[in-house]
Amino acid sequence: MIEKLKQLLLKGNQRSVKSKKNILLMLFFQGANMLIGLLLIPMTLGYVDNATYGIWLTLSTMITWVRVLDIGINHGLKNKLAQSLANDNNELSCRYVSTTYAMLTLIFLPIMLVLLILTPILNWRSLLNIPEVDPLVLNVSISIIIVYFCLNFILSTINVVLYADQRPADASFRTFVQQIASLIIIWILTMTTKGDLIKLCLGLCASPLLIVFVFNITLFRGRYIKIAPRLKSIDFSLVPSLMSLGIKFFIIQIGFIVQYQLSNILILRYFGAADVTVYSIAHRYFGVLHSVWQTTIVPIWVGVTDSIEKNDYAWIRNIIKKYTRFFGFFALLLLIMLAFSDFAYELWLGGRVQVPFELSLWTMLCNMVIWYGAIYINVLNGAGVLKVQTVSSVISPIVFLLSFFILKEIGIGIIAIPIACILSSFNGLLFAPIQCRLIFFKMTKKNNIFFK
Repeated sequence: MIEKLKQLLLKGNQRSVKSKKNILLMLFFQGANMLIGLLLIPMTLGYVDNATYGIWLTLSTMITWVRVLDIGINHGLKNKLAQSLANDNNELSCRYVSTTYAMLTLIFLPIMLVLLILTPILNWRSLLNIPEVDPLVLNVSISIIIVYFCLNFILSTINVVLYADQRPADASFRTFVQQIASLIIIWILTMTTKGDLIKLCLGLCASPLLIVFVFNITLFRGRYIKIAPRLKSIDFSLVPSLMSLGIKFFIIQIGFIVQYQLSNILILRYFGAADVTVYSIAHRYFGVLHSVWQTTIVPIWVGVTDSIEKNDYAWIRNIIKKYTRFFGFFALLLLIMLAFSDFAYELWLGGRVQVPFELSLWTMLCNMVIWYGAIYINVLNGAGVLKVQTVSSVISPIVFLLSFFILKEIGIGIIAIPIACILSSFNGLLFAPIQCRLIFFKMTKKNNIFFK
C-alpha cells in the first residue's frame, strides 16, 4: 500500500509531483486548522455572547475591504513572480518582490492612519445598527482591527511569494501556527478575564500579526535570501508590469467583496447581530470541506502560469479534467454533511446556536456553485485571461444586491444571502467553463501562442 501511494505521488512530470506533495501537506495543515477553528468557535462563544461574537465577525470582515486598495498588486506579483522564478531569474524576482513591498507600504500605512483618525468621528453604532454597544468599546475594537489588517496585508506578501514558488503548503503551515496561537490566547482569556469585545479583538489580532512578521524575517533570511526585499532593488518602473493584470484583479476583488463579504453587514443591518453568528456557523460548518477543496485547487493557478511559460498545454487540459471529476466526489461529501448537519451542530456547539435546516441547505448549494467555478477561474487567472471575469465582476455584485433585497422583501430571512450568492455566481458556473473549453480544448497549440 505504501509503495503504491509512493508511486502515485511520484507519477507525472516535476510540476505535477510538486503539486501533489504540496496538496498532501496542505491537507494535513488544513485539517489541523479546521480542527482548531472548530474548537475556537465554541470557546469564543463561551467567552462572549452570540451578539458580541457576531459584531466581531462583522467588523473583521468589513475592515478586510481595505485590501482592495492594493489595486491588485499582489495578484499581479503572483503571476509575474511565477514567470521569473520559472525562468530562474533571481534578479528580476528580487525587483518584483521589493517593489511590491514598497508599493503596499506606501498604500497601506497612510490608509491605516486615515482610518484611525476617522474611526472616532464616524457614528459606527448608527451605521451598523448596534446602539447597545458602548461607543468607546466599539471605536477601540475597530482601531485594533484596522492596525492588524493593514500591517498584516503588507506582511502577508510572503504568502504570495510561497504560492508563486509553488509552495502553498508553507503558507498553510503559517496559518496553522497562527490558529494555534489564537486558540491558546482565547483559552487564557477565558481562564483569567471576563469576556468583552476589546479583549477578543486583541486576542485574535496580536498573535497572528507577530507570527507573520517572524515568518517574513526567517524566510527572507533563509530560503528566499536571493529575492528578499531590498531598498536598492525597488524599481517603480515595474509597477505598470504588475498593474497590467493588477487592475483587472482589482475590479474582480471589488466584485468579490460586494458579492461574498458584504453578507455579515447586510445580516447585521437587517436581521441583527445574533443572526450573523447563526449564518457564520452554517458557513463555517460547510467551510470545513471548503478549506479542503481550496487546498486541493491552490496549485492550479501557478501551475497553469508555469505550464504556459513552458508551452505545456496538455498539463492544463489534463488538470481541468481531473478536477472536474474530483468535484463530483466533494459534492457527494457536501450532501452527507447536510444530512448530518443538525446532529453536528448539537455535538459541536452544545445547543448554544440553532441553525435552520433551510440555511444549511442553501449554504451547501452555494458552496457547490463556488467550488465548481473555482476550478475554471483559477485556470483563467493563471493564464492571465481576465476580460470576461472582469466584466462579470462588475455585473455580479449588482445581481447579488438586487437579489438580496428582493428576497428580503419576500420575507425568507437570512437564506436570502446564499440564494443571492448563487444567482450572482454566473461567471464561475457558466462563462469560465466555456472559456476554458474554447481556449484549451478547441484551440491548437499554435493558436495558444498569444499566452507567451
